[in-house]
Amino acid sequence: MGESRALILIWVVAMVMGASGDPQVPCYFIFGDSLVDNGNNNRLSSLARSNYFPYGIDFPQGPTGRFSNGRTTVDVIAELLGFDEYIPPHAMAGGNDILRGVNYASAAAGIRDETGQQLGARISFGGQIQNYQNTVAQLVNILGDEDSTSNYLSKCIFSIGLGNNDYLNNYFMPNYYSTSSQFSPQEYADVLMQEYSQQLRTLYNYGARKVVMIGIGQIGCSPNELAQRSPDGTTCVEAINSACQMFNNNLKSLVNQFNNEFHDARSIYVDAYGIFQDLIERPASFGFSVTNAGCCGVGRNNGQITCLPLEMPCQNRDQYLFWDAFHPSDAANVVVGRRSYASESPTDTYPIDIRRLAQL
Repeated sequence: MGESRALILIWVVAMVMGASGDPQVPCYFIFGDSLVDNGNNNRLSSLARSNYFPYGIDFPQGPTGRFSNGRTTVDVIAELLGFDEYIPPHAMAGGNDILRGVNYASAAAGIRDETGQQLGARISFGGQIQNYQNTVAQLVNILGDEDSTSNYLSKCIFSIGLGNNDYLNNYFMPNYYSTSSQFSPQEYADVLMQEYSQQLRTLYNYGARKVVMIGIGQIGCSPNELAQRSPDGTTCVEAINSACQMFNNNLKSLVNQFNNEFHDARSIYVDAYGIFQDLIERPASFGFSVTNAGCCGVGRNNGQITCLPLEMPCQNRDQYLFWDAFHPSDAANVVVGRRSYASESPTDTYPIDIRRLAQL
């Protein structure tokens, strides 16, 4: 284990141990894609699954359906919020377990229903919200009435991390999808935001009051896109990153709109794009030596596909920014999760970080 990661782990454990027994919020609800899926796709007829070795090689429970060698960013955030267990996937959550929150994320999912369809079954943002609505009905039964449930949910954190696949597995895949011929990049970002905004209102109507909107990362710098579109295998794909920034700008504006419209709620924006840019531009500062290739995978940059079953990954996993063709390593997720929880740069989160949101 690298020294930098060992120090981070000690810091995380200290934060959790110092959390006076109770988490900082009663529950944490998670919506997203493969970056935070922790097992919801395991039973689906989908190519977007990771419940096999070497996924989970550094995770205590082994392969769980997480697209990482270890934790995801929301696992790290859950630790920092003081939860003594990770938030369960919807596919396995039941009974009183749902009182501490549920993870609804699904690999290949997007804001648009059709996104990711070439990979098989997945649970879109709309489907994830339907699952959450079912959870709220269960909470009403557990807590006794709607008022008690609303009061309980108003103290919880809700995080949304969607949009990556609407680009990777939709807009920039013209052989399967027509969106790039229908919309300019800015028009597409606007269309995505209209749908996102509607889903956000539904969440509000079902009790969400503390909402974390996580921007999309530098997709054009992923090993997969470098393998396919970069002339030298290291220069990020500007057309993709530019489109991502349009989406993120809209998302940050949505945070302002939401906060102005709903005075009993508070939303924040996490600049995953900027945090990742920091990791790519100053990798040595974070203990990384490889930023353009997956720790496991196939082909150029190990970026052609995700890890193959039983493939032996790289040994120095802490030094790899990416675990596979698309997904960050545990070490990278620790940095992103930590800076989402407690911003280390003025631009990491807006207008406040998750730690302060939890205190409201």
